[in-house]
Amino acid sequence: MTLLLTLDDGAIRQKLVDAVELAREAAVLDAGAEHVGEHVAVEHEDAVSATHLFDSKLAGYRGWRWSVTVATAGVDEPVTVSEVVLRPGPDALVAPRWVPWEHRVRPGDLGVGDIFPTDADDLRLAPAYLDSDDPEVEETAHELGLGRVRVLSRYGREEAATRWHRSEFGPRSDMARSAPDVCGTCGFYLQLGGSLRAAFGVCGNEISPADGHVVHAEYGCGAHSEVEVEVTSSVPVAELVYDDSLLDMEPAAGEPAES
Repeated sequence: MTLLLTLDDGAIRQKLVDAVELAREAAVLDAGAEHVGEHVAVEHEDAVSATHLFDSKLAGYRGWRWSVTVATAGVDEPVTVSEVVLRPGPDALVAPRWVPWEHRVRPGDLGVGDIFPTDADDLRLAPAYLDSDDPEVEETAHELGLGRVRVLSRYGREEAATRWHRSEFGPRSDMARSAPDVCGTCGFYLQLGGSLRAAFGVCGNEISPADGHVVHAEYGCGAHSEVEVEVTSSVPVAELVYDDSLLDMEPAAGEPAES
């Protein structure tokens, strides 16, 4: 191969370039004459092989090209066909890049009866605790809720906190901006435990749009427990009211009483 590359004066390269009809015949034999279009380009693979490209007229493959690779063993050797394949051109309509199933599932996709397994090396999870020979340690661990195989790792907690902070129940939502006060001061606010307790809780007010959802301590809505509304009459009322619909009459001194 190196010898050919060194001694070739261009004859081999030109021989491969001129093998257009040989390449076309191979494409027609493979796909049929009605599916092979014009010759569009030739690509050199190495010193003794090249690929001829023909437009595809195959239904459903607009922009694709028939790729025919030809080769020769030397200047005095015949050119032969190595392979014929159909491959996409620069303007071809191709399927989107393949994405693994576990990366395609989005929040809200999980339905009734669906199962979504978690990877063993999920970065959001970490081993809960190691078994101990001390019964008191084991009992304390279970009381703290550490009897699970895995718990949220620091990465998992930070990811959840970021997601909740940016959600519709975060401090920057339209509802929170127009609320009279924040959830952190609301009686319906059920504070979370653990490292997230300072910033998150669950709403327990059935009137609130956040009822049953994790909310940020600085989120808020119009159903805050300490909201007070001044009840006033739609009709203006004076502080002092005079009722002049009835007149009290008293006889003057010296006047005869009416009989």
